[in-house]
Amino acid sequence: MATARRQRFLFGQAAWMLGSLVVLALLSSLSLDLFFVLSLVGFLVLVELTAAFNLTLKWRSRLKWVILVGLAGFGYVVVQRILAAIPS
Repeated sequence: MATARRQRFLFGQAAWMLGSLVVLALLSSLSLDLFFVLSLVGFLVLVELTAAFNLTLKWRSRLKWVILVGLAGFGYVVVQRILAAIPS
């Protein structure tokens, strides 16, 4: 049962990332920063949508570290964008 849930989670994340990649390419806005941010947003939404109310699976408890690294990466992207926008 947990394997099926894990596979659905992974398929959902892969579909989100592929869709984001296609949309960014169609809009001619493809950059690593935007793709990372969209992938992180999709990951966070997927984590919340697939959360069980009454139990915590072992593999889901390890997602907090992935979320922490993702938020640190997001902070880095935001700081880089702010520094690029500030005139020298």
